[in-house]
Amino acid sequence: MTRIVAFAALLLACSGEPAEPQPTETTGDESPRWTGALDEDAFAALHELSGAEAPPLQGETIALGDGEAYLSLPEGEGPHPAILVIHEWWGLNDHIRHWADRLAEAGYVALAVDLYGGETATTPDEAMALMQAVDEDAALATMRAGHEYLGTEVGATKRGVVGWCFGGGMSLKAALNLEGLDAVVMYYGHIVDDPEQLRQIDAPLLGIFANQDTSITPEHVDAFDAALTTAEVEHTIHRYDANHAFANPSSARYDHENAADAWAKVQAFFAERLR
Repeated sequence: MTRIVAFAALLLACSGEPAEPQPTETTGDESPRWTGALDEDAFAALHELSGAEAPPLQGETIALGDGEAYLSLPEGEGPHPAILVIHEWWGLNDHIRHWADRLAEAGYVALAVDLYGGETATTPDEAMALMQAVDEDAALATMRAGHEYLGTEVGATKRGVVGWCFGGGMSLKAALNLEGLDAVVMYYGHIVDDPEQLRQIDAPLLGIFANQDTSITPEHVDAFDAALTTAEVEHTIHRYDANHAFANPSSARYDHENAADAWAKVQAFFAERLR
């Protein structure tokens, strides 16, 4: 896959302006796993960790497989619908746990899994190292364990998945591999544009993307949308005049207006598909 020169994207991302990808030569065997059209430096420049503390948490940490996960329960007697929550590139921090609490407040059992083996990042370099070290088979096993926990231990009536950035790509991976999903939400994650692969998805999908994103570009989204249509996957794509990470719970680039509108659409989607 073509990689991108970082310098222009880095300067423009830091200034808040979208960068124009500039192709460069590759050795032919380089493939950015999660960074989309950008190399690692330019992708890192799109992210800043929020300095704000998350609100007090309402859930609890539970054992899941060989690691841990964060479980947040809604009020009232179940069974309830449930949502698997997948962190973005900073890891399972308190901002993601708070997002699970928000889902619980909306009436869902929310289980936030940890794909970084208990580690979290506070700098882009740390986040990149953790993200690039992810073993996809191990990550899928963790997501499968969480999905099965929601079915067997929680007794969820229906199950969905949601993720942001790195977690958005993993949300799509879950859709491609887990049976019994009823709803899939991915925020500006790494896409698949092969219709044959996408035919494996048997749940409706909601995609949230940003038109100023230089990693998952509008052209990427166009290809993803077309491939989903060819694969006959039920889907809806929403695009915002915003940049990458605009709705990330941990992002200093959080765009309240667009994030709130996207969240309303996500809530409506989950309500329609999971209740």
